[in-house]
Amino acid sequence: MRSFLLITALVFTLTVSAFGQTTPEPKNPDTQSPVASDYKRPDGETRRKNYLKSMFGPLTLARVAATSAIGTFRNSPEEWEKSGEGFGRRFASDFGKNVIRQTTQFGLDEALKLDSSFYRSKKRDLGSKVANALLSTVTARNSKGKRVVGVPRIAGAYVSNIVASETWFPKRFDYKDGLRSGTISLGINAAVNLFRELIKK
Repeated sequence: MRSFLLITALVFTLTVSAFGQTTPEPKNPDTQSPVASDYKRPDGETRRKNYLKSMFGPLTLARVAATSAIGTFRNSPEEWEKSGEGFGRRFASDFGKNVIRQTTQFGLDEALKLDSSFYRSKKRDLGSKVANALLSTVTARNSKGKRVVGVPRIAGAYVSNIVASETWFPKRFDYKDGLRSGTISLGINAAVNLFRELIKK
C-alpha cells in the first residue's frame, strides 16, 4: 500500500511539473533544436510572467506540495519528523529552493541573453524525443535559437540545493549533499522533460 501511494505521488509530481511549464514551440518543423531564422526569444514581459509563474503559479505550488508530501512520507530528512509540522517545514524548504532556483536561472538567462525554456521536439520519433528531453536538461538557446551549454539551468539546480544544505537543512548536511541533490534534480528534470514529450501528441 505504501509503495502504491508513493508511486501515485511521484506520478502526480511528474504530471503537474509537465503541465506547469508550457512554452510556445519554435516554428521550424524539422529540427529538434530550433537553429532557425524564425526563432524568436520570448519578449521581456513574457519572460517576467513565466518567471513569476515558475515560482507562484498554481501548478508550481501543487508540484511543491506533492514533493513535500513525498518527503514527509519518506521522513526525509528525519529530523523534521513525519507530521503536519514536518510537512510544513518541507513545503517551506521546497518552496524556498524553487525560488532560489528560478531566480538564479532567470537572472543568468537575462544576463547571458539565453532562453532556458523547454521546447518539445518537432520530430516525433522516439529517439528524437528522448534526445531532446535529455539535451534540454543541460542546454539553453541563444538569440538565434542555437543550443548552447545551459549554464542558467545547471547553476539554478546546484545553487538552490547547496544553499538549502548549508543554511536551513539539519546540521549534518553540507555542500556535498547539495551537489548530490543538484545532480538528482537535473535527473528529475530530464525525466519530466521526457514525460512531457511522451504524453502529448
